[in-house]
Amino acid sequence: MQTALVLKRILVFSLTLALLMPVMAQRKPKNPAPAPVPTPSVPVIPGSGPNAMPSGNGSRSSSSSGPKAYNDVITDKAQTMRGLFTVHKVDEKYFFEIPDSIMKREIMAITRFTKVAAGAGIYGGELANQQVIQFEKGPDNKLFLRVTTLVSVANDSSQPIYKAVRNSNVDPIAVSFDIKALSNDSSGVVIDVTEFFKGDNQPVSLSANAKRRLGLGGLASDRSYIESIKSYPINTEVRTLKTFSASGGSFSASPFPSTSLPAASAAGAVTVEMNTSFIVLPKLPAKKRLFDPRVGYFTEDYTVYSDDQQKVQQSRFIVRWNLEPKPEDLEKWKKGELVEPAKPIVYYLDPATPKKWRRYLIRGVNDWQVAFEKAGFKNAIMAKEWPEDDSTMSLEDARFSVIRYLASPIENASGPNAHDPRSGEIIESHIQWYHNVMKLLHSWYFAQAAAVDPGARKMVFDDELMGQLVRFVSSHEVGHTLGLLHNMGSSSRTPVEKLRDRKWLEENGHTASIMDYARFNYVAQPEDSVGRDGLFPRIGDYDKWAIEWGYGYVPGKDEQEDNLILNKKYIDRLAKNPRIWFGTYEFGNFSDPRTQAEDLSDNPVKASEYGVKNLKRIMPKLPEYTKEDADRYENMSDMYKALYDQFSRYVFHVVRTIGGYYETPKSIEQSGDVYEIVPKKQQKEAVNFLHKQLFTTPVWLMDKNIINKFSNPSANQVSSIQENALSSMLTTSRLGRMVALTSRYDDAYQIDEYLTDIRKGLFSELGSKSKIDMNRRNLQKSYVEKLIGLINPPSGGSTGITISFGTLGLSPDVSKTDVSSVTRAHLVNLRNELSAASASYPDNMSRYHLEDLAVRIKRALDPK
Repeated sequence: MQTALVLKRILVFSLTLALLMPVMAQRKPKNPAPAPVPTPSVPVIPGSGPNAMPSGNGSRSSSSSGPKAYNDVITDKAQTMRGLFTVHKVDEKYFFEIPDSIMKREIMAITRFTKVAAGAGIYGGELANQQVIQFEKGPDNKLFLRVTTLVSVANDSSQPIYKAVRNSNVDPIAVSFDIKALSNDSSGVVIDVTEFFKGDNQPVSLSANAKRRLGLGGLASDRSYIESIKSYPINTEVRTLKTFSASGGSFSASPFPSTSLPAASAAGAVTVEMNTSFIVLPKLPAKKRLFDPRVGYFTEDYTVYSDDQQKVQQSRFIVRWNLEPKPEDLEKWKKGELVEPAKPIVYYLDPATPKKWRRYLIRGVNDWQVAFEKAGFKNAIMAKEWPEDDSTMSLEDARFSVIRYLASPIENASGPNAHDPRSGEIIESHIQWYHNVMKLLHSWYFAQAAAVDPGARKMVFDDELMGQLVRFVSSHEVGHTLGLLHNMGSSSRTPVEKLRDRKWLEENGHTASIMDYARFNYVAQPEDSVGRDGLFPRIGDYDKWAIEWGYGYVPGKDEQEDNLILNKKYIDRLAKNPRIWFGTYEFGNFSDPRTQAEDLSDNPVKASEYGVKNLKRIMPKLPEYTKEDADRYENMSDMYKALYDQFSRYVFHVVRTIGGYYETPKSIEQSGDVYEIVPKKQQKEAVNFLHKQLFTTPVWLMDKNIINKFSNPSANQVSSIQENALSSMLTTSRLGRMVALTSRYDDAYQIDEYLTDIRKGLFSELGSKSKIDMNRRNLQKSYVEKLIGLINPPSGGSTGITISFGTLGLSPDVSKTDVSSVTRAHLVNLRNELSAASASYPDNMSRYHLEDLAVRIKRALDPK
């Protein structure tokens, strides 16, 4: 939902693919039976309890420089707790007893905030750091902690290339511990971890980026300590409190960049509480499922080397839970029978969640059961309330996936996951649910549905309506934690007129995927009598297919054979149901108008026309719909902004059509081209829409009876959106792309015709010599200045960045393309028209304006 960061994320993603593919150590794939969630030990550290054990009777002698006898280190005062690491607390010191059996085993260290100073834009439960580590014995009685930087792999240790890979890569040693003692049976070592966890060691502390966000300086050791350490069969949990000096950071990465941290300004220090979960990864990584760009999953990848290669192989695989049937049900599952998984996916609700919303969040999780049934599993996913009286459970425990409820003004929710980088297996997930997401939901639903749903025509929705809105967002975020990317192309599979067909909508929903940003059906008109079943998103055809593809049984003997089977299955299924299509938005293609955020249907122009109709119905009703006692027009201002933002979305959905092309990834077994041009007719319809709905002053958006209640007279919202749209229409990347498309496609929209269509619409008053209003004068000045900028760019070269699927490139230098030539010709023609029209224009302000434009163009064409 954080769409303002999309370009940055795509750039990093693309550069990472091209330059620094994360590569990881691979073992022979196998599907081990998932370990059941063990019953946690009763916490006894700090304190004592039934799990406390006497110290060992070791009598091994020790030298001053080497390990001591076990009972000299782990004395009879020790409070002990067994688990992944056996943890001992002796007085105020903590010791880990680490068995040889987990030496060099990959262990994921997941550090989360538990409490953060107010105002930071970061909340308890959010991820602070994540590393894969290994322990190994070193020389001189040392134990090393390495951070695994998984770079490259050779599968066959008998091949010479295997040695080359090992010789080329070494994992950094992050920490060195003195071995204090050996275990009684010499099957492990004892190390003192007190200062390690109290200190600022990055594998178990904050990343450099997190410190910048919080404006942190050095660690104040006298105000930092270990709160508790608890150990369980497959994980150990360490909770710490750390205090840092305040360096006065600006929170540049925070949703509130201008916020000063109250704790820093008040005390000159920042205190945070954190929990680090150490969870051992499986000895044998789960079987991988190879990535396919036609089905949207998060991925991991690495480089594979072998002696037989003629080029290096990039192995890219999806992120998913390791969902398997119970051993006794395996054959039934293979035959297509519904079976229960050995270990279902369970999400717990944060006990801080308001009770009125809990059932809706639970339903949002459980809604995915219908999708997992397509993969052959029943009761595969569920949500439960947190057992508040169970002191053995912790919200930060890495064995539990949690929907964390955050008391935050952020209007958002997010669904990250922690996964095994060797196989993509999801280990756990903490969904972040910010309390103020309900404000965002109210604004969306008001702007998109108030024309057809009377329940949306007020400032406080009833609990059932808001609960259903919460449920839909819950389902969307859970989808991310299952490994699914956004599918911004899904809504384009719905014909625009079907969005007004009540019966069809009740059967199919207005979009084929809840992973799309297709919030609510804004196309439906009041006369269509569409109910909420036709307005809300739901688990759709694509979602069911994506879960079947990612989690269902595939009878291949290895992942390569699985990939061939799934390729054929995809082609067959797509032929039967085009609604399972996945767009390339998440891979950086913003030139395909089928894959847009917040849009609906297969026709952006018609859908936006219907949307504008509904906005025009809502606008005059704002005083009625937003009225509350003693309100000082804040409600009206907020809802006006919601309508304005929605109108802006419609405008830019249409702009994306211009100079666009379609990208449909295919395998060689599929017919047709991967790349196709948006038909010229649709692009011209887009330009006509913009002239009619935006560039002809939208007076309905300037109702004085409304905007005079809250808007400063100097503000001009209409000019702002006109300016932004025109800027987008005339970017060098768009114009350069149109020129490039012309060279490949005979029916492309020529840039000469395009600029002519824009000019005729923007200067339509010249033919009739009618008065040019202020908004139109501003718009015409802006158009002329933008054309001048194209022939006389500030730096004389490239200005933008364009990204396509799998590629990254700069927009062209317009001085070396037809863009500059055509633009200059249009300025010459426009100057002549302006000069001829202004001589006898009856309106003084209009005449001054036209004369001014003519002079500007003349100076631009002949600066000397």
